[in-house]
Order: sequence, then C-alpha cells, then structure tokens
Amino acid sequence: MSMNELFDTSTFISVIIEWDQTEERVFLQSRIIQANDSLLAIVGYNEDELVGKPLELIFSVSDDKFFHRTDLASWVGHGFEGQLIPKSANRINVLMSLCGLTEKQPAKHQMMLIFLNIDGKKLINQTSLATLNAEDGKYECKDVESALQESLERFRQIAEMTGEWLWEQNDQGFYIYSSVAVKQILGFSQDEVIGKHYTEFLTPQDKTYQQSYSTSQQPFYSIINQYRHKDGHLVVTESTGLPIINAENKLIKWRGADRDITARKHFQDALMESEKRIRLIFESSINAIVIMDSYGIITDWNRRAEKMFGWNSQEAIGQRLGELIVPARFRKAHRQGMQHFLETGEGPILSRQIEHVGLRRDGSEFPVELFVSPLKLNNFYIFAGFIHDISSRKEAEQQIRQAQVDLAINQNEIKIAQQIQASLLPAGPIKTNDFEISGFCMPADRVGGDYFDYFFRSNALLDIVIADVSGHSIGPSLFMVETRSAIRALANRVGTPSETLNLLNNFLYQDLNNSDFFISLFYLQYDIHNHKLSFANAGHPPPLWLSPQQNKSSQLDADGLILGVHEHVNYEQNTIFLAKGDLILVYTDGLTEAENTDGEFFGLDRVNQILIAHYQQSPQNIIEALLKQLKAFSRSDSFNDDITLMVLKRRE
Repeated sequence: MSMNELFDTSTFISVIIEWDQTEERVFLQSRIIQANDSLLAIVGYNEDELVGKPLELIFSVSDDKFFHRTDLASWVGHGFEGQLIPKSANRINVLMSLCGLTEKQPAKHQMMLIFLNIDGKKLINQTSLATLNAEDGKYECKDVESALQESLERFRQIAEMTGEWLWEQNDQGFYIYSSVAVKQILGFSQDEVIGKHYTEFLTPQDKTYQQSYSTSQQPFYSIINQYRHKDGHLVVTESTGLPIINAENKLIKWRGADRDITARKHFQDALMESEKRIRLIFESSINAIVIMDSYGIITDWNRRAEKMFGWNSQEAIGQRLGELIVPARFRKAHRQGMQHFLETGEGPILSRQIEHVGLRRDGSEFPVELFVSPLKLNNFYIFAGFIHDISSRKEAEQQIRQAQVDLAINQNEIKIAQQIQASLLPAGPIKTNDFEISGFCMPADRVGGDYFDYFFRSNALLDIVIADVSGHSIGPSLFMVETRSAIRALANRVGTPSETLNLLNNFLYQDLNNSDFFISLFYLQYDIHNHKLSFANAGHPPPLWLSPQQNKSSQLDADGLILGVHEHVNYEQNTIFLAKGDLILVYTDGLTEAENTDGEFFGLDRVNQILIAHYQQSPQNIIEALLKQLKAFSRSDSFNDDITLMVLKRRE
C-alpha cells in the first residue's frame, strides 16, 4: 500500500496543502490538493469540491495574522488550536499539527495538517501562534507518520496471515487495490488484477448473477463467489463488501475481502451428498427404521415405518415408541429393559436379531423381526431399530409345515398304494415244459397306471393282459386296480379275448367317462395244447412276434377302440400259432417313446434288433437286455412314462 493509500485509509483527520515558494502569504494562498476520507466525512464535502480550494474554506484560527506568516515551515512538529468549518453544521474545535512532506517540485511546498477533534472542550489557548508555548503544544509529526506506518504494517501482516484477499473497487466495479493474497487464491498478481473489472475473474454462470453488486449501495456479507483460477480450476470464495458513501450519499468505492472456501465447500458438498445418500437409503429401505432417544421418544421414522404401522412421520415423531407400536402386554418389559441398559450398559434384546410382535394403528398385531442397535453420541444414547414385517414368512412357514404334514401323509399313502399295486402283479415268472413267461413294470412315478398280468383261465388256457391307464400316480393306479379286479372276476367265466374286452368296456365305461381317464389294453389267450394264440386289442400298441427263422419281428394287431370311449363296442379277434422258439413281446408305449437328450425316440427298430440279438435267451434276460439298452440310450435311470414289458416264449 502506498503512502497516498495510507493517507486515504487513515483514521486521522488529515489534509495536504500546497503553495508556491515565492508567495509571501502562505496560508491565504495555499491550495488543498488531497483530503482523506476521515476529513471528508466530518466536513461534508467530497474530494472534488475541496481540491484546488484555499484552506480557509474549511479551517480557521483565532489569530488573523496567522495566515500571513511566511515562516510557517519552521513550525512543523508544533501544534495550535483552530476550528474546522463543515459544509452545513456548527464549527468543530480541533487541535492541529503540521507535518512536512517531501518536496516534489523546486517551486512548490507541501505540508500535511493533522487535526485532533476536541469539540465540546474549551479551547486551551486563544493566543496567536507567535506566543504559543512550543513545549506544551508540540506534536511530533514523524511519530504520527511512524504510528501510521506501523499500523499499516500490522494491518498488512494480519491480512496476509489470515489468507484473506483484501481489495478495493471503484464505483464501477474495477479493482483499484488488491492485497498479495490474490496470488495465493486466484494465481494472479496484484498488477494483473488492478484495473480489471471484478466479473472478469468470475465463472460464466456467476457473471450475470453478481453484476448487480457493483452498482448497488448495499453492503453484502458472506456471499458465495465462483472464480476461475489462472490455471483454470474452480475457486470458491466467501465475499464481504462495504460501500464507501460520501456526504451526498454518492457511492465512491467499495472495500471488501474474499476468503477461499474451496476446500470447505467441497467438504460441505460431499457431506451434503453423503447425507442425501444416507437419507435416500434410509427412506428406500425395505425395513422400517425407527430412531428413538434415551427417553424412548421417537426422533426419526422412515416411509416403510409409515406403511407398516399406519402412522405418518409427523404423527410418530415426538411420541413414545412403547405406547405407539408395542402391544400393551409388552410395554412394561420394554420400559424396564431400557432402564436396565441405561444403568448397566447391558440389554438382552440389543444388537441381536429377535422375533417380536408389532402393533398397527388400527390395533391389529403382526409378527416382526427386530434388530435394535444402541449408539452413543457424546454422553447420550440413541437407539436405531430395524423392523421387518415377517407376516408373509410366518404364513409361508405355516404352509410349509402343513405341506410337510401333507407330504408325509401322501408318502405313507403312496407307500401303501405301492404295496397294494405290487401285490396285484404276478408274483414271478411262469415256467412249464411248453412255455415261459415273465413281466416287469417300472412306474414313471412311485405308483403308475401300467398293468400287466398272466394267469391260467383253465389247465389249457393262459390269459395274458397288458393295460395302460392315461396319466400317472394315484388316480390311474386306482383304475388299474379296478381293471385288474374286473378281469379276474371275468376269468371265472368262459370267454375269448374279444368277449372279455366287450364286457370290460361296458363295465368300466361309466367310471372312465366321468373321470376323463381312458385305458388302452391288449388281451391275449394262449391255448397250451394247440399252441394257438388268440388276441384282441383296445387301442394298445401291438405286441411283437419273432420267430427264430425270421430276421424281423411282426406286429400282432386287431381293430378296437380304447376302453371308455363308447359303450357296446365290438372288438376284433385274431389268431396265430406259435412254433418252437417263437417269442411274443408285449409292451406299453413308454418303451418305444422314451427319448434321448437329442429328442430322438427309442423306437421299434432298436427293439427289434435287441429281440433278434437275444431271442435265444430266457424271457427275463430279454427284458433285462431291453432295459439296459433303453437306459444307455436315454442316459437316465428314470423316464417320463411308465414302462411295462412281458415276454412269452415257447420252448424249443
């Protein structure tokens, strides 16, 4: 800061005068060349009204001869009494001291006058300057200047230590002074700032917003400015400015300071963003979150809590938690538990997940899962409760328990059904000197709808039957039982395969039609003495007939509808004769329609090849060969449909 700037900002009432060396009447012809702000404020003039005007305009002394002295310079350092003459007010008693200044031009002399306001006090000396006691009225001008300089230096050092950027702008907003702190804050030197408009350093978004301050006459405090640093990065400051107004209420200039708050603003923004994120998590949680203080008063209540308990946050906050959401029978324990924790720091339900009961606004109770965490803030505790409505889970658990009970019952029933079904199948193969027959049934479920049977109708006749009830599990198995019972009942009567199917269809029609089930069935009757095989078909896959002399099996078929479609159906019957070594494979479609991983069926060709490859073996071995090849083809030990096989072979 220059001496002129020091002069302007000084709190001393001061004026600088100038006169020509050749003139004799020094004070009468002296000219005011500069007046500081303190003087302007007390006399009510602006600087333009005083510059170039004689000192007598604003100052007078009691000794008229004083203005005619030619040796005034010799009185530098001395003081005397006088009066300041304001523009529109009573005169003000002052004590004046004269200070010499450096001579700028050989023909010019300058002097600074410093006034001490002693208004309201009686003048202590009315004598002329010639008779003034020099020792009593003496002022050390150099001491005043030294004090001013020391004050300036102290002010500068404090400003630099605080890191604040001190500045002055003229009435148009152009910088006329800048402290060195601008270099640290914005990266610009003082010379790069002075003469520039303050908006040149603002970011584009702040230029329009801040433009109004330069022409305003209102002080501003702690406004946020965003500047662009010399290297391009953003700088945020907190700015305060005071307008300097003259006696005519005209804006002269601005004085102010900017404090760099970039780091603080970044921290505050990060903190606010963190708080927003935490609040967002708090409000979007699937759990009800309830905060209460050590008195049990609710201090926070999220949206999920509103939906869960029926109280909005405004209604809940400030209420006692125990009386709002804890059923009456648990409230005493709740109060005692809190008191015990506050006294001992221990709580049986704190910091662990427990199941409890919640109370809704309408008075209904519901199961909840609760986790309460105590948090110590300074010397006080708050409690954060995380509450999850487990009504659906409890209902699901009840359903699971009931399902487990039902499953156990069903498993027991299925086990009984399996035992019954197994007891209805032939106990084992039939082997005679003339033929051998064996069968096997593998349900897709634990009980199935496939059925096979072979039994002697008489000493000379062997009846063979295979059936497939649509569907799986208990329902089809019951129809299988009914079918077997009907067939066994008809076995006591004389009847051919076609007659048996006619009677069986009429017997089962009503039950099958009402249940939307149907049965495919193939019935064979072997005349042991004549080696004649008669057969009739009710929509079942035809059995395969293989003779040792043939390389390919042929199908045994006869026309006939599946059982249960129509009443009074006539079934066709056909007959063949079995030679020695001939074999008959009777099967359900689960064999030929089994698929591999590529969706390919096992098919009749593979069955035929297996029969040809193993025809010399026993019926049981042929069945085992078929099943082995089937499982290898499907790469599985289980199938989507029941598989039933029977092999009848005439001995050679």
